[in-house]
Amino acid sequence: MNNIKSLTLTDRQTCDLEMLLDGSFYPLDSFMNEEDYNSVLSSMRLANKKLFPIPITLDVDEKFYRTLKLEDKVELRNKEGFLIAVLKVESLWKPNLKKEAELVYGTTDPFHPAVNYLINIGKEFYIGGKIKKVMLPNHYDYKKYRLSPNDVKKEFKNLGWDKIIAFQTRNPLHRAHFEMTVRSMKNLNANLFLHPVVGQTKPGDIDYFTRVRCYELIIKRYPKKRALLAILPLAMRMGGPREAILHALIRKNYGCTHLIIGRDHAGPGLNSKGRPFYSPFEAQELVKKFERELEIKMIPFQFMVYIPVEKKFRELKNVNKNIEYETISGTKLRGMLDNDLPIPDWFSYTEVIDELKRANPPSHKKGFTIFFTGLSGSGKSTIANGLLNRLLEMGDRSISLLDGDVIRTHLSSELGFSKKHRSINVRRIGYVASEITKNGGIAICAPIAPYEKDRAENRKLISRFGGYFEVFISTPLEKCEERDSKGLYKLARKGVIEQFTGISDPYEVPVSPDLILNSDGQATPNTLIDEIIKMLIDKEYLKI
Repeated sequence: MNNIKSLTLTDRQTCDLEMLLDGSFYPLDSFMNEEDYNSVLSSMRLANKKLFPIPITLDVDEKFYRTLKLEDKVELRNKEGFLIAVLKVESLWKPNLKKEAELVYGTTDPFHPAVNYLINIGKEFYIGGKIKKVMLPNHYDYKKYRLSPNDVKKEFKNLGWDKIIAFQTRNPLHRAHFEMTVRSMKNLNANLFLHPVVGQTKPGDIDYFTRVRCYELIIKRYPKKRALLAILPLAMRMGGPREAILHALIRKNYGCTHLIIGRDHAGPGLNSKGRPFYSPFEAQELVKKFERELEIKMIPFQFMVYIPVEKKFRELKNVNKNIEYETISGTKLRGMLDNDLPIPDWFSYTEVIDELKRANPPSHKKGFTIFFTGLSGSGKSTIANGLLNRLLEMGDRSISLLDGDVIRTHLSSELGFSKKHRSINVRRIGYVASEITKNGGIAICAPIAPYEKDRAENRKLISRFGGYFEVFISTPLEKCEERDSKGLYKLARKGVIEQFTGISDPYEVPVSPDLILNSDGQATPNTLIDEIIKMLIDKEYLKI
């Protein structure tokens, strides 16, 4: 009798599974086996020679992997425990993840989100095999836009559409995008399928709830019954040229005849040396190469700029070098929103800007976290308590103090002091702080937090919702020992207390803290708190 195991999927795996089950990833209909995986790496084709550019694999940890054998069945469940599908194991293998990164994404630089996932987040073993659908993942939001390929093709038929331009996006649409899509529709006498991604996109992107509200506003500006909005639960890899091929395959499955491919389409930004991972037109060139096989035509999206004297948009490549033009980058737009600056009418529609402002208040109205780190006895708690009272005096936001000892008592009482348990404790603090920050409050955290990786994960998590400021209290060890009223350092040096940070267990000095303070007594706590307040004012998270 086959062995049946149960696996709880990650968010990315759940996105992949939904795309496999609803036909979005056709000709792929299962998590790849080893033969398909190796073929895709080397040739962008499945073992049956059909075009497919990116590995869609199911990664698991070694402990789970060692429980499996061929022909076993694995129940695939979402985070709520609902059974989505059952996989019959055809392949079990340990991939060369650096080779995968190099062949698929052209780099092993962890600044690339997909490479970072492979090397630092995902698991090191893969399992592959056919999947049997039980149910699609359940969604509670935007159900009317969650349309499968078959749903969309039926809608196209009902509307009488034969030429359909797909527009893939992970950002709000502004006037330049609107103008470009309308021109494309006119040039081809075609209709528009607006198909934004609501699975996983680039870290730092605007949340999809806000984006979909913006899409709902702008879709009304297109000619009636000429544009259709649906959303796609794709987990993007930001894989540049190869991912552009994947986007084309998906839109072909949805019944589209054309796809707009932009400059640096699905590009992840800059690498660790400050240079783009891919050239601007690399994705367009690769899609163009496979156009016939993909059975979908590419429309190149050129960078558009606003010409004030003409009061209209033009493609930058067609703008004379003597003509002045204007543009606003995504980074500049975020800065304008953060600082509550006016955004010009030529850039976007009023209703879209109002929605973005509502969802992204200026920095001084956002939540933030002050995350203290330092040795026991360094002065973290003293400064944190003083900062708490200074901020309470201002009284414009709710404030919570997450002290290391208090959290140990009330949130992590079952944990010991092993490296694993200390990491769990620090990440729990980070999670609570993220919820406080997300809801517009201020979290002051004061654990020892000895490991850089845990602090980095907290920064990544909390920065999605508001400000994050790491304050390193760099008080020397000898001063910390001098202050040790509980005698913990003495016990640690005698070996009575094992794995004590700074004595028998390392403290990893922060790589790039936002502020470094020394509480050795030469500066008063009030002076040190003044420095923190000044930093928050300079970063515009406080207004005095």
